Amino acid sequence: MKSYIELEKIHFYAYHGVSEEERKVGNNYEVYIKVYTDITQAIATDNLLTTIDYGQLYEWIKEEMMQPSKLLEHVVGRIKKNILKNCPNITGGTIKISKIKPPIPGDIERASVTISW
Repeated sequence: MKSYIELEKIHFYAYHGVSEEERKVGNNYEVYIKVYTDITQAIATDNLLTTIDYGQLYEWIKEEMMQPSKLLEHVVGRIKKNILKNCPNITGGTIKISKIKPPIPGDIERASVTISW
């Protein structure tokens, strides 16, 4: 059985960007995460300790989103590293960070960076 846990449309106001102004003023961000893990024991036991705590997963993401960076690529990499450090039972996943209305010319809703492993 293949199983995964997803958190969708996680919203943050954070301070990431190449320009100093972006890191000073901040912007709205949306994060999506999908992590593969075996939930067989959780299905059988109804015990939180046999799966990944969604609340804790959110806190690990928040921890990294609150640290300003120039590049979303750097932030997404830190999120992955933090989660894998704390959850070695994750066997793969996808993380996507979107900057809502990035400060670039044109009618652009969002700019996103995604990693999958």
